[in-house]
Amino acid sequence: MNYNILSVYFIMGTMNCTKDPLKILEEALEAGITCFQLREKGEGALTGSVYEEFARACQKMCLAYQVPFIINDDVELALKLDADGIHIGQEDLALSTFRKQAKGKIIGVSVHNSREMEQAILSGADYVGIGPIYKTQSKKDAKPPAGLHFLKAMRKQCSNFPIVGIGGITEENASEVRSSGADGVSVISVICHSKDIGQTVKNLLLTKKIN
Repeated sequence: MNYNILSVYFIMGTMNCTKDPLKILEEALEAGITCFQLREKGEGALTGSVYEEFARACQKMCLAYQVPFIINDDVELALKLDADGIHIGQEDLALSTFRKQAKGKIIGVSVHNSREMEQAILSGADYVGIGPIYKTQSKKDAKPPAGLHFLKAMRKQCSNFPIVGIGGITEENASEVRSSGADGVSVISVICHSKDIGQTVKNLLLTKKIN
């Protein structure tokens, strides 16, 4: 897998936005995000045909900018839309099951401890999302912060495996996450709530991983 797609990995659902979500996505794509994950979960989330229509609009936009379009958890929709990949949590469908249904797709897995990390790799994940690194408000069911210590430990244990950090990441601490071993940063609020998305993405892109 191309590590560069993890550089600035934007996650969004309509409930995360204070203005038109498609406008936010377009601005983020124009600014240079490297991957987009649609995560339509939580109170007030779109469902049914409206959800599918929104997903298709996001996918079309990502395609225009040649940015991978990932769907969170929803295997059925990911297969129906022929999305570039799917991101699953520990409570979601088994990774191996999805792999059989969608050969060649990108599969990301959320991990919170070394056992989950090992299992994700053995099961054929293309990358893992480690977090929450810091306390986050974007996920109501978020686990306690894993911190940079766990990220550093996993990087040492799995020196070449693609890792993206997630949870509470801002323009100010993104470089710290990269220097602790992440190949990229995954963000929600910092872009969704930004008053200048172009500058925010630029600032996130400017932070480089230090080996």
